[in-house]
Amino acid sequence: MARESAAARRSRAARIVERLARAYPAARCALHYETPFQLLVATVLSAQCTDKKVNEVTPALFRRFPSPRALAEAAPAEVEALVQPTGFFRQKAKSLQAMARDLVERFGGEVPARLDALVTLSGVGRKTANVVLGNAFGIPGLTVDTHMKRVNQRLRLTRHDDPEKIERDLIELLPERDWTDYSNRVIHHGRVCCEARRPQCERCCLRSECPWPTRRGAGAGSVRGAGSRRTGRRARRDGAEAAR
Repeated sequence: MARESAAARRSRAARIVERLARAYPAARCALHYETPFQLLVATVLSAQCTDKKVNEVTPALFRRFPSPRALAEAAPAEVEALVQPTGFFRQKAKSLQAMARDLVERFGGEVPARLDALVTLSGVGRKTANVVLGNAFGIPGLTVDTHMKRVNQRLRLTRHDDPEKIERDLIELLPERDWTDYSNRVIHHGRVCCEARRPQCERCCLRSECPWPTRRGAGAGSVRGAGSRRTGRRARRDGAEAAR
């Protein structure tokens, strides 16, 4: 793709938003929750773990600890046992209990609906905060996870690796009203089509707007050809993303 002006990139981004909306009109956050607190907990658990596995674990966790206070006051070993299937369970249990104590001690046991407040909670960064804001509170947020990073890089809507820089690039391109839906749809697209190791370019709804197949020599969806020309660094990175 020839060098693209800022105006042309914004126009292409608008078309991408429209195509994703047509392809995935019902895409939603894949984590199961009923309250902002439950979504906050589930999102923390989703680090280095599939949403499917988190959804298998959280029903029992939420029944046993239905509130921040209950979780904050729990025996650490009991929390660890419940979250163990999600991996890194000791650190996750520690983070969840510290976060729950923060909610009790500083926010009256309620999850704050502000980005600046959410990121002060133990174990909560911008990605987690934007998941909660966008999906539990209806406040637009861009969730830059591994799928958002990979897909937007391939679309050439960003050239950065740092999540905050990617978020800033997307803020310049997308209307605020689209941020949450865009995040959910790109994440879904990254799971079902634009996979890390074997992107299915030949059936991609964004193919006409995406420079990646041309840049990687994929032709009419020949992913194997593109893969054979990846550098060792790119292949290792894609493999790490696919494991997440």
